[in-house]
Amino acid sequence: MSRFIEVPARMLPPETLNALLEAFVTRQGYDTTDTGEGMAGWVEELKKQLARSELIIAHDLKLEMTEVMTLTQWRSFGRDLADDEEEGDY
Repeated sequence: MSRFIEVPARMLPPETLNALLEAFVTRQGYDTTDTGEGMAGWVEELKKQLARSELIIAHDLKLEMTEVMTLTQWRSFGRDLADDEEEGDY
C-alpha cells in the first residue's frame, strides 16, 4: 500500500479546501496584495490551478498530514522520500 494518496479537491468541504489553499499561499510566500482581492484572490486562482491539474492535494497516511503541492514539488518530494527510504531514514 502506498503511503500517499491524492485527494480530489471536490471531496473536501469548502472550508477545508480554503484552509489548505491559504496555507499553501502562505508557505509559498505569495504576495496577497498581487490579486487586488487579497488571500481570497489567490485561493480562487489556486482552485483554477487544481482544476487544470497543475496542483495536487496529497495526504500522507503515515503522518496524517494533507498538503497542496505543485507537480514539481510532488515529483521532487517523491524522489527525496525514495532516497530517505533507501537510506533507512523512514
